[in-house]
Amino acid sequence: MAFSRPTGKHRAPNRLTRRTASVAGVATLATAGVIGTLASPAMAEGPEVPAAQQTRLDRTIFVEDTVADRISAQATAQQHEAARAEARAKAVAKAKAAAKAKAEREREAKAAEQRAARAAARKRLNAFVPPVANSYVSTGYKTGGSLWSSGSHTGIDFHAASGTPVHAVGAGTVVEAGWGGAYGNNIVIKMHDGTYTQYGHLSSIGVSVGQSVTSDQQIALSGATGNATGPHLHFEARSGPDYGSDIDPVAYLRSHGVHV
Repeated sequence: MAFSRPTGKHRAPNRLTRRTASVAGVATLATAGVIGTLASPAMAEGPEVPAAQQTRLDRTIFVEDTVADRISAQATAQQHEAARAEARAKAVAKAKAAAKAKAEREREAKAAEQRAARAAARKRLNAFVPPVANSYVSTGYKTGGSLWSSGSHTGIDFHAASGTPVHAVGAGTVVEAGWGGAYGNNIVIKMHDGTYTQYGHLSSIGVSVGQSVTSDQQIALSGATGNATGPHLHFEARSGPDYGSDIDPVAYLRSHGVHV
């Protein structure tokens, strides 16, 4: 197969090819006798390079130079591809790390939110409030008189006009809601700490037996039903659900942080 060097302005001969071409040119001129008179005696007497041998040498150098260029180009391309692959791997690793950090932050935020919700629930469960807002005790505990069948007051009365909102002093479950004889319309709640609270002389009831209530939840409106001389709220604290198990309601509320 014959090889020929591509011509044209787009490919300049490399250094090795130019040198080989120069040698071939000199050999050709020497063979033709053109530079015989210009060369030194030693050069003139030197052995001539046959044209066919010089042509084979030129072709061999050209082929080797082309293969070397291709190998160099392939190596450069492989280096570039390796660099791009490394950059892609770093980008993927960075994205994964960012996603993991985001997920961890979201988990921590959710856990903090859940802890706050549990703390708020515990606070609501343990918090106590007065049964009537912005009021005062008009009749104290164990006050004596003929108004009470036992001879003394078994609870305390809070000053309240008829229709004043009445609130559960703490969280618990309604165990009685309805008519209570001398107490008129009344509600009894079993508190979460095992004690009971009673609310009497109500004009209306807003809860039912078995219902769970939270601290400060409105459960009724005050009134003057039952054995009452005027509208007010009768409030009792009890160790059990029934009449006669009363305990000091002022001390009870104060023990739960309520100022009375």
